[in-house]
This record gives sequence, structure tokens and C-alpha cells, in this order.
Amino acid sequence: MEIKSEIACFGGMQGVYSHTSKACGGEMTFGLFLPEETKLGPVPVLWYLSGLTCTHENAMTKAGAQAWAAEEGIALVFPDTSPRGAEVADDDAYDLGQGAGFYVNATQDPWVPHFRMWDYVADELPHLLGNEFAVNLQRQSITGHSMGGHGALTLAMARPEQYRSVSAFSPICNPTGSDWGCKQLTAYLGPDKSAWEIHDASQQMLDKGFNGPVLVDTGTKDPFLDLLKPETLAFSMAKRRQQGHLRLQPGYDHSYFFVSTFIEDHINFHSEALRAE
Repeated sequence: MEIKSEIACFGGMQGVYSHTSKACGGEMTFGLFLPEETKLGPVPVLWYLSGLTCTHENAMTKAGAQAWAAEEGIALVFPDTSPRGAEVADDDAYDLGQGAGFYVNATQDPWVPHFRMWDYVADELPHLLGNEFAVNLQRQSITGHSMGGHGALTLAMARPEQYRSVSAFSPICNPTGSDWGCKQLTAYLGPDKSAWEIHDASQQMLDKGFNGPVLVDTGTKDPFLDLLKPETLAFSMAKRRQQGHLRLQPGYDHSYFFVSTFIEDHINFHSEALRAE
């Protein structure tokens, strides 16, 4: 592992690190905020998964999450959204390839060698963090924005034993029924739609739900509402009688102005779950 930078932040440390990833077949970069409580011992972990076109840096610099995480004594992890590099497959479109990993393990060429973001986020990166930093992997929660909200919800429902709570900002709720999803799932996983279902939050909410609290925020002025389809997740949560809150926030769009407005709510929400015995 290589230290790219470490900067004092709200009494703790905001770092950027790179390492060789077996899951993604190359170098990966991530951001990590550690509160000052790590001087005393391991702290709970909140994962933040970013959206299309983003790197580890977007939420790290725009969400304003560190101040609230410092108050709660929680570490924040900001993974990249895909593998990167000249040897990594890509596409001319912004919503496929590098910067658009969709948090799946690709089974189709040319994506197979590198696009294994599900394994990277759920297994490889937590293992690295547990070995290198003072984090308590028995106390993990997960959140994300847009494509990252999709990733957070689907990972949490697939691995309820790993995550104590899940939240999302403007998530892609029904990718199997949206142009933000059908295109990418076909490319990465192939045309067999049965392979897509684990990566559809609305379908997984109907089939499995989540054994813990759920919080989802979406803005009513989000220009991508027809692609996000929050109504499908709302229906699934109601049908399953899932504990949780799905809020439509009046006047807010898809941007980090929206995320930064409600990030305090989300960190406090996760802190309660992470501190529970």
C-alpha cells in the first residue's frame, strides 16, 4: 500500500492511498477519513460509494461528511467507482466502463479481467483496511449516491451480516427497468436477466429486504427521476413492510448541494446503528 496523502481534518486524518488489487487486476485508489478516536482503538466504519463518472475524490471533497463523522467517531471510506488505467477496458460513453463499474462482478468480455467492484468493495478493501488501520469491521454500515446508492442498497441486502444499516442519496432503484442499468448489466453480466436480479434494489427489497434500518433521500427536482425510479423502491418497501424511511426532499436536485445538505442526517442515522449493542 502506498500513502498518496495524509492531511489533518477535524481532529483526525483524511488520507488517500493506493494499492495493488487482486479483485480488479491493477492499482486502485481510495480515500479514508480516520477520526481522532483511532488513537485509542478501532472505530466503526461507514462506506460511501460514489456515482457515475466519480472517483474516490468527489464525495471526499464535496459531501462535507468528515465534520459529522468526526463528531460521531466514525471512519469514512471512499472507494473509487471502477478500475482504471490504459490496460483496463473502457467505453466512449460516460455511463459504461471506467468511472461506471456499477458495483458488479463482470462475467462478459472485455470487462471480466478488471471489473469486479462487488468483490473489491465487499471483501478485498475491508480486509486491507482491517490489516492496516484502526477500524472495527464488526461495525460496518454503507451509503452511496446515485450509482453508489444502488451499490449500497444491493450490497447491504446481499450481506446483511456485514452491514448494520444502509442509506442512499438518489439511488438507481430499479436498474433492470431503467436505461441506467439495462445497458450496463447487459454489458457486464450478459443478456440473461436472472443474473441481474441481485443488482436490482427494488427486486431485492421484495425478495429479501434488509434486517436493519434503511434511509433513502431523493430530491423532487432531480432531473434523473425517470432513470432513478424511486417509486419502485417505495412500493417494494411498503409491500415488504420494511423498517425504514424513503423521503422525497422538495426542491433538491442530484448534485452534491443535495448530498451535503442531508449528509449529517445520514451519518447520525448510521451512528445509532453502529453504536448499538
